[in-house]
Amino acid sequence: MTDVSLGMPELPAPDYPSDVRARLEADAKEIIARYPDSRSALLPMLHLVQSEEGHVTRTGQKFCAEMLELATAEVNAVATFYSMYRRKPSGDYQVGVCTNTLCAVLGGDAIFEELQRHLGVGNNETTDDGKVTVEHIECNAACDFAPVVMVNWEFFDNQTPDSAKALVDDLRAGREVQPTRGAKLCTFKETARILAGFPDERPGATEATGGAGPASLAGLRLAKGDTAGRVVSPRSAQPPSGERPATTPSSHDAPQQNAPADPAHPSGPVTEADPVAERPATEEGQ
Repeated sequence: MTDVSLGMPELPAPDYPSDVRARLEADAKEIIARYPDSRSALLPMLHLVQSEEGHVTRTGQKFCAEMLELATAEVNAVATFYSMYRRKPSGDYQVGVCTNTLCAVLGGDAIFEELQRHLGVGNNETTDDGKVTVEHIECNAACDFAPVVMVNWEFFDNQTPDSAKALVDDLRAGREVQPTRGAKLCTFKETARILAGFPDERPGATEATGGAGPASLAGLRLAKGDTAGRVVSPRSAQPPSGERPATTPSSHDAPQQNAPADPAHPSGPVTEADPVAERPATEEGQ
């Protein structure tokens, strides 16, 4: 019989040093006071402890549990559910490459692959100097600026593999980098504190902004009655003078060749013994 070792149980998380604990307690009480139910303060509290160490540690989870009178398992369930909370040490700059559909087809996939090769890291990994963590991110509602790269949630629009490599090189070298829109960059820890709900004390940061691009605002213009920039004519309307009507039917306009209807289809025609052929036709399938 083979012996099975379950290993040593994990020791309790250590406490913060007394001075750090006192400072975080003051901040935590300010956060908790914003909510009628203290449990609702958990998300900003996790940002608070992340601003201390750059990721949500076991000590940070223990602190949140004690302040909110929750079980540590409840805090851990939330901290591990959301990708915004880092589970391991990460860089001063979180470089996220959008790889959703539009950014991907316009070059986001190429940027993501090139950054990993250039920095010698994989997805959600950090450079040896602790400066840059690279990750793929979901849509950030900036499709008209695709492909988009974000650094600590600030936008860098219309990127290319070369411009993205220059960006991370500047970050690692400590050179000042200005986002396409929004405030100047700050470190990930500083960003986490802002997300916890504390004021951004950088001069001019609150006033800095960046509007959406023309494609994003097309719907707003149409809603306000601006018809000068017509996007597409209604389906029921006649095409404008000089435009040819569409000649290619969609799947809703005409029957398509499929296995039951096309003997030349690679799968062959449906035979009488085929249960598909015996299935009653429905209005949707006609």
